[in-house]
Amino acid sequence: MPSSLPRLILSLLLALTILVAGVACERPSPSAAASTPNTTKKQLNVVATIAMIGDVAANIGGPRVNVTNLMGEGVDPHLYKASPGDVRILADADVILYSGLHLEGRLADLLTRLAAKQTVLQVTASIDEALLRQPPEFAGHFDPHVWFDVSLWSKTCASIRDVLIEKDPAGKDLYTANTLAYTSRLANLHAYATTTLATIPASSRVMVTAHDAFGYFGRAYNLTVLGVQGISTDSEASLQDINKLVDTLVSNKVPAVFIESSVPRKTIDALIEGSASRGHKLIIGGELYSDAMGAKGTPEGTYVGMVIHNVNIVTKSLGGTVPPTLPPPLQ
Repeated sequence: MPSSLPRLILSLLLALTILVAGVACERPSPSAAASTPNTTKKQLNVVATIAMIGDVAANIGGPRVNVTNLMGEGVDPHLYKASPGDVRILADADVILYSGLHLEGRLADLLTRLAAKQTVLQVTASIDEALLRQPPEFAGHFDPHVWFDVSLWSKTCASIRDVLIEKDPAGKDLYTANTLAYTSRLANLHAYATTTLATIPASSRVMVTAHDAFGYFGRAYNLTVLGVQGISTDSEASLQDINKLVDTLVSNKVPAVFIESSVPRKTIDALIEGSASRGHKLIIGGELYSDAMGAKGTPEGTYVGMVIHNVNIVTKSLGGTVPPTLPPPLQ
């Protein structure tokens, strides 16, 4: 037994030598390591207040950015109040993107404070004010729901591209190419919305929604839009407002009204009941996405998919014709 001990020690030493040699062979040389692409580069941390902005940033930024949306599915930005967790998310951002035009009313003060020490961009600032709606009921302010005119919303892409390049100059070529591709896709989306909504008969081109979020949509695609509430959901519709709108619905024989994913439907139900009491049958044409997109991972969870959903719902409900398939650029 004692005589076998030296042989055992010798065997162990030999195995250890072979193992060390193998590891040394597998380790890349300094020159090889230097030529290996750096796949661990930190992504830009981009925080968007609403998903419509976040989706633009994700399409332009591609793999070089990590986008977080503060407000998700079904969230009303007019009433949104930042949580302590949101404040931490914003404080850690490399870039903060927000709509402005009083959309994020309760977040405005926080965003102003953060702009003193972080990169904060109001994406609608790149749009010529002459192109913005200024409804009389909004007390001298612009309508913030710019994304409902696809041709107008596409103007935010360049400013988002530029701020990403500013923070990450090495990504300039990617950001520039992605912006060209995405704005081309939005041009096709605008054309689809225009031609599809144009099939609605002239006598049925009245669109009634829970709040006046679709003004740009109506202006861009030639529809009369009526909202029970004003541009902001921070105010309640009065009984007088509802009765006045019922008069319009009955006299014009409007067939359908629309609920919104981020707004309670009680005012729409009041319109249906009021119309029924006067012998006019009013149906819910469907649910539209207004101040929030659909669930992540669904077609409506993207800006393009959200617009297509809204266009198709409105067109079908008001007597128009929806194409059986989407044109190839939007598939």
